[in-house]
Amino acid sequence: MALTGKIPREFGNFSFLVSLDLRSNNFHGNLPQEMARLRRLKFLRLSFNNFSGKVPSWFGFLHQLQFLSLGNNSFTDSIPSSFSNMSTLEILNLNFNSIEGQIPEVIVNIINLRVLSLWGNKIIGSIPTSLSNDSRLETLAISDNSLQGNIPEGIGNLHNMKVLDIQYNQLMGSIPFTIFNISKIEVIAFTINSLSGSFPNGLCNGLPKLKGLYLSRNKFHDHIPASLTNCSLLQVLALWENDFTGNKLTGLIPNSLGYLTYLQLLNLEANNLTSDSSLGFLTYLTNCRNLTILSLYLNPLNGMLLASAGNLSTYLRTFIANSCKIKGQIPNEVGYLSSLLDLHLSGNNLAGSIPASIGNLRNLQGLLVSNNKLTGSIGDNLCKLQRLDVIDLTQNQHSGSLPNCLGNITSLREIHVGSNKLSSNIPSTLWNLKDLMVLDISSKNMVVSLPPEIGKLNAATLIDLSMNQFSNGIPREIGGLQNLVQISLRHNKLQGSIPDSMSNMVGLEFLDLSDNNISGTIPISLEKLQYLKYFNVSVNKLHGEIPSGVLSRTSRVCFSSTMKHCVVLQVFVPITLVFFWIRYRRGKRAPQQADSLSAMTRERISYYELLQATDALSESNLIGSGSFGCVYKGVL
Repeated sequence: MALTGKIPREFGNFSFLVSLDLRSNNFHGNLPQEMARLRRLKFLRLSFNNFSGKVPSWFGFLHQLQFLSLGNNSFTDSIPSSFSNMSTLEILNLNFNSIEGQIPEVIVNIINLRVLSLWGNKIIGSIPTSLSNDSRLETLAISDNSLQGNIPEGIGNLHNMKVLDIQYNQLMGSIPFTIFNISKIEVIAFTINSLSGSFPNGLCNGLPKLKGLYLSRNKFHDHIPASLTNCSLLQVLALWENDFTGNKLTGLIPNSLGYLTYLQLLNLEANNLTSDSSLGFLTYLTNCRNLTILSLYLNPLNGMLLASAGNLSTYLRTFIANSCKIKGQIPNEVGYLSSLLDLHLSGNNLAGSIPASIGNLRNLQGLLVSNNKLTGSIGDNLCKLQRLDVIDLTQNQHSGSLPNCLGNITSLREIHVGSNKLSSNIPSTLWNLKDLMVLDISSKNMVVSLPPEIGKLNAATLIDLSMNQFSNGIPREIGGLQNLVQISLRHNKLQGSIPDSMSNMVGLEFLDLSDNNISGTIPISLEKLQYLKYFNVSVNKLHGEIPSGVLSRTSRVCFSSTMKHCVVLQVFVPITLVFFWIRYRRGKRAPQQADSLSAMTRERISYYELLQATDALSESNLIGSGSFGCVYKGVL
């Protein structure tokens, strides 16, 4: 149970107190001035609370303090100059506050300081050159601020440095070569800055203890140096998206990476790296028996996955090779990767069928192989994957029917099987997936009735059943989908009226019923859909008035400029764009690009992209011009 309230002033009476640990509670307010009397205090931990106000200057009176942790609070203003009086201080943690100003020169006067951690504040300016004189410094962690300028050349003189963490800032220029001679350094992290140049040819010649090298999202170019293999203890190599303005890393992915036998994470995403036709570097990576994450996304590898891919580390949990121009078949040996959680091979030129051995990956949670040329039936082997969370087979040439047992995978949250050559019915078991959030079974020629059981998908936020041949009415049970945000039933053969129950879908933003045989009027009850932004019922047999509440909420509507009543309600977006406003982006949990290790989100097409795609929404691109006028209701 967490403690709450403010720290009592009486704490200042504990004059013999040596250690005070109040971290991870719900204390708030300012620190009482009376704590300045704790002159024997050596260890003070106040992190993970809700303290606010300025960092107290009275800390300068605590002349025996060795450890000060104020991280994860709401302290403001700058670091007090009185900190220079704490000559015994060895560890200073001010992470994740709202500290402003520059890194003060007084930091250098804390002569015994070994760890300076200022992550996640509002610090500006440049890294002071005086830090180069702080010879005892072992950890400098100043990531996620607004630092600018160059990295001081003298940083390389800090021979006791073990962790140099300056990520997520605005630094520029080249990395001082002297940094690569700090023999004790274990982590170099410069991700997401504007650093430039090429990697030194002697990289790692003087770094025998380096374990983590994070250089992603900068402006480095040229090739990966062969000397990298001299960092024999390297566990993490992150070089993704260099340069994100267009130059990028080039050349072959060196086979010598296989000599980094301690490697656990290798991320080379979004560069211009290549390989031989057999992706030979993968064969060498089989020597990295600790490899856990491998991401090659968006590199023009232009080769074939061979059986050797199945010999990769048995610890491999994530294998991402989306948009890499990989051809051939998915090797059956992939089934040997028993620890695999995510397999991403979308956007390649893979052919053949999904190997039956996929069913051996009993831990698999994400199978993404969309936008390939895969054929054959989906098969019951997928039903062995009882931990499967997302399956994406979109834009392939699969045939046959969906496996009946697919509905038995209760862990499923997303099913994307649109744009294939599947037929037959939707398995009735699918409607029992109470936690299913996304269902895309578009473009499949399903010649069935839309069952009332669709109303059982209570967790669903997106349903796309467009481009099929559903021929009955829209079941009233659909109104039970109160979490639904987007639904497309366009281009079917649906009949009957729009059920009043759809007004119960209170979260609905996107509703497309176009290109059907729906008749009757637009229910006035749809005015209750206060979040509705896109409403398309064009090419149906509707008549009567358009409810004014629907007009007022939707972003753009075309209607008759000469008649009080309108037969067809039309919208601005060309029919070819109706459902391309959702782009599936899946990757391994860190937020920068599509279909990669760094993203696992869905994103609506931006207004700017929409303007480009429709020539600024010119009349020539609108559906139903002529006697139809236009009303602008803001932007999408």
